[in-house]
Amino acid sequence: MHPRNANAAPASATQPPRSRRLRLDLLHTFEAAARLLSFTEAGKELFISQSAVSRQIQQLERSLGVALYERGHRQLALTEAGRIMQRAVNDSLERLRDAAARVQPTPALRQVAITCTPGFASFWLIPRLTRFTAGRPQVDVRISATLQVIDLERSQIDLAIRFAPSATAKGPLLFEEEVQPLCSPDLLHDRRRPLKTPADLEHHTLLTIDMPPGEPPTVDWEPWLQVIGLDSVRSANTVRFTLYAEAVAAACAGQGVVIGRLPLLAQLVREGKLVAPLRGRAASRRGYYVEVAPHAAANPLAQDFARWLVAEAEQAGHTAAETGVAGGQKKKKS
Repeated sequence: MHPRNANAAPASATQPPRSRRLRLDLLHTFEAAARLLSFTEAGKELFISQSAVSRQIQQLERSLGVALYERGHRQLALTEAGRIMQRAVNDSLERLRDAAARVQPTPALRQVAITCTPGFASFWLIPRLTRFTAGRPQVDVRISATLQVIDLERSQIDLAIRFAPSATAKGPLLFEEEVQPLCSPDLLHDRRRPLKTPADLEHHTLLTIDMPPGEPPTVDWEPWLQVIGLDSVRSANTVRFTLYAEAVAAACAGQGVVIGRLPLLAQLVREGKLVAPLRGRAASRRGYYVEVAPHAAANPLAQDFARWLVAEAEQAGHTAAETGVAGGQKKKKS
């Protein structure tokens, strides 16, 4: 037999005895007590007694061979060893939580991506959107509100609500557009500047949006002008905005007269924020149409959203009676 190597470490030195191994349940109790600095509060959180917490902390201290707490009269503080252990335990628990989050299965998220004009999003879609999402948990609706005509396939957007001339539009019709001048009630009742006839517009500010090069700034007024038999509209001045929603906000604030696109602004009319000072409503020969991308055939949620849009438009009705006209004025047929 070979003699024992005098320099070899005994077995007990290479592997800690079982009594020195850290028990996870003791570390869990230590974390609560270190965080709350109270054995009583830790016991309440862990649903055990204060004395049980104290015993478990003592077991952990004996296992480590070092005090973790400074115990005073109604006061508990961590020792330097206790603070080192707290940092290590917190780090380990955070790693465990991250690992658990990665391995746990997550419910599949259903998604539908749509594009529409900013005005349609602000005035028609967003006020109704909760009626679609309320009964559909785990649904992610992405709205790209832009004036650009986005290619659905290239951008992987499921469907578009296109604002287009009725003669060239594709897809199911939501509703056709009618136009009529609208302003705030305060502006209508301003005795210094009456607004009872189209000629009175020359004393008021027209609120318009930027038009493409070559288009007159009041091109949106043309269908209404044709109905009342005028070639052009005269005004004191014009204020142009990038977005239609900005022009509408200015009208609500009494800053001028905007050409109202109905039924987009129907809710503002019903609420009395906008009124129609002049007679006559004209079809703009444009409307809002739903275009579904070919790839959306594999997305049941996109198909569901398209059907919901059409149903919402049908339910709203968007008639003259539903929209309302200030002052008892009746719609003039074009």
